[in-house]
Amino acid sequence: MAKTTINIKADPIVKVKAQKVARELGMPLSTIINAYLNQFIRTKMVHFFIPEGDIEPTAKRRLNRLSKEARTGKNLSPAFTSARSAIKYLNTK
Repeated sequence: MAKTTINIKADPIVKVKAQKVARELGMPLSTIINAYLNQFIRTKMVHFFIPEGDIEPTAKRRLNRLSKEARTGKNLSPAFTSARSAIKYLNTK
């Protein structure tokens, strides 16, 4: 299978730690990133885990508000079948 390169910006410490964990699991970091990308394609969802103590109080309040809005369907756009329908929707707001 042909391969391509994706360039991302990452904190150097995060990169080193991620490479170390990948090595401990016996695989290159690129394999893990490809697995995450494939999961993203399949599920069309992004999941983040932030330990409770690592988040700023203002960010936590905002995330709680956004989570509540998402659960109640507030401030969400509909799904679009074309760019034209998305642009038309944006122009009506």
